[in-house]
Amino acid sequence: MPVPEPRSAAAPRRAALLTLGCARNEVDSEELAGRLEGSGWELVDADDKADVIVVNTCGFVEQAKKDSIDTLLAASDVAKNGGAKVVAVGCLAERYGAELAANLPEADAVLGFDAYPDLAERLSDVIGGHAPAPHVPVDRRTLLPISPVARPSAAVDVEIPGHAWVPNLARRRLSDGPVANLKLASGCDRRCAFCAIPSFRGSFVSRPPDDVVAEAAWLGMQGVRELVLVSENSTSYGKDLPGGTQALVRLLPRLTHVPGIDRIRVSYLQPAEMRPDLVDVIASTPGIAPYFDLSFQHASPAVLRRMRRFGSRKDFLDLCARIRERAPEAGIRSNVIVGFPGETEEDVAELEAFLTGARLDAVGVFGYSDEDGTEAAGYDGKIDADEIAARVERITSLVEELMTQRAEDRVGTEVTVLVETAEDEDFECTGRADHQAPEVDGECVVERGSGLEVGDMVRAVVVGTEGADLVVSPRELVARSELVGASRGSG
Repeated sequence: MPVPEPRSAAAPRRAALLTLGCARNEVDSEELAGRLEGSGWELVDADDKADVIVVNTCGFVEQAKKDSIDTLLAASDVAKNGGAKVVAVGCLAERYGAELAANLPEADAVLGFDAYPDLAERLSDVIGGHAPAPHVPVDRRTLLPISPVARPSAAVDVEIPGHAWVPNLARRRLSDGPVANLKLASGCDRRCAFCAIPSFRGSFVSRPPDDVVAEAAWLGMQGVRELVLVSENSTSYGKDLPGGTQALVRLLPRLTHVPGIDRIRVSYLQPAEMRPDLVDVIASTPGIAPYFDLSFQHASPAVLRRMRRFGSRKDFLDLCARIRERAPEAGIRSNVIVGFPGETEEDVAELEAFLTGARLDAVGVFGYSDEDGTEAAGYDGKIDADEIAARVERITSLVEELMTQRAEDRVGTEVTVLVETAEDEDFECTGRADHQAPEVDGECVVERGSGLEVGDMVRAVVVGTEGADLVVSPRELVARSELVGASRGSG
């Protein structure tokens, strides 16, 4: 192995961070980056003479685990060329710990969530050849409900004339785009039969509202124009705080007054917990995107009961109707699982009937697979893998057709687009409207010659479609004062 070039005593350690998985993991990485920088480390690309490559892994489903392993192996190949160490953190490391270390010698250390507060020291030990013992997993539901990253308090009301006050946050942005994720909470108290997340993310714990507002203000100072509020279950926000679940209804209007922030988007909503007041505040508050990321998972009551979830096709269609009554052009997206143990042809038909009637803007389709430690892994009635794949293909084909139709329904409507990529000779300018979340939904393609820049927010008319994507013609830039005073109804 190559010997790293000697550094002067004053030279900072150099770390590279690679992130897989969900938006919550992306926030964890930015907090880890902030902690490292606060300890005097320099953040670099993996192939830029890093002393250590930290891979923030995902451990949610089988494909995510495979992607994490592949990334660790690729990082090891890069590390060999420069003498760097490779360290696994994140959900896969937390979930499997010593087992992962034993089966993946390419990783020089496997660290769990409890190592995060002292990550700089732990990485220094690894570089010095004194790697800590591999993390030993425990069911985090048996521990105190603590966040994977303990955050310093910034519990103050935000009044920032001229941006004079800056909250003290252990976070460092790893991109310069106009959109950022902001955690509402960590962990989950639900017991869905197919999901292992609570066992390694722990019980649900809300962040104090003042901390959320303070971090939003800090992000506004970094040039962010849209905040995406994330958690394992945002409809549970506040249930462990004074005032209970009314906390989210009170928090959202506060966030619309944070300087620099023009759009707030809420992710990960549970259909069974969508109270009328929460529907109303999301659908009708200027500055809050009328966007509903609803975790339906299925529509057959029998399958939902086996999943340890609630609802039915009628319940879910009624919820969609209530949303569109308040905001006709609201965006609604979801994920569904097919091939769950015991799922019948009648259950699949019930799901098809729901999807056809719901007219969702975006749907993710997943085939069921057993997850270690979950109730469903022990269920009878398992469906053959080939049949699961066939059902995935069948439902995917349906939702692609329905999503295209839903996009076509928006032709002629007005949308407010946040520009995220600028036009050049090879690529068109693209952005997203209120009904489109980053990465998981479609996007807006702006007609060439607009002259728009990244971070611009523009009012536009939908003139065509490309599958689920919209082609839009810009009309005018939108100032924040216009957004705050605008009436709802655009998509």
